[in-house]
Amino acid sequence: MAVLQDELAQAMVDLDQEKVAELVKQRLGAGVPVLEIVSSLQAGMAEVGRMFENGEYFLSELIMAGEIMKEVMVDLEPHLAGGSGEHRGTIVIGTVKGDVHDLGKNIVVMLLKGAGYNVIDLGVDVPKEKFVEAVKEHKAPLVGMSAILTAALESLKETVAAVKAGVPEAKVVIGGPFMDEKVKEFCGADFYATSAGDGLKAAEAVFGGK
Repeated sequence: MAVLQDELAQAMVDLDQEKVAELVKQRLGAGVPVLEIVSSLQAGMAEVGRMFENGEYFLSELIMAGEIMKEVMVDLEPHLAGGSGEHRGTIVIGTVKGDVHDLGKNIVVMLLKGAGYNVIDLGVDVPKEKFVEAVKEHKAPLVGMSAILTAALESLKETVAAVKAGVPEAKVVIGGPFMDEKVKEFCGADFYATSAGDGLKAAEAVFGGK
């Protein structure tokens, strides 16, 4: 098990529910930007996911980490969703086929909604055809595809290809802990995101100052 420098991220890896909740409240009270807190939590979740894939953690630990994350998001959500009510554009988002994780996606959804975007959340384990249908139906200029497990990489690539073939003008941002420039190029996406803040930056790049 890797030891993370960030105390909050490490508490998440340790599955220490009380400590995670305490540190989140402390940081909120100290005026730490909510995205910094979310970033720490995501770093912990990314390490939990890595340990699960390596066999160091089992499904029960993965589920527990998810439950801890959901609980602290109750405190964080009002701070994420505190933006203006203006409508800046429509974004379709979902977790690709073969992956059922939604915590990272849900954080991005809250952040985008708070920033004034109309978000169509397709949920998890979403087939590529459903992405294409939703983009066409809602005329969305941007599509967000989430994947936490590296095993879903091929599915991610196929989904990006399907959207690009069906709606060539749509831009695609892929999100997850293992995303980088090489993965973006492999999948044929326009942007990649390893944090909720990156997802918001991609939206701003597509929609500009609308």
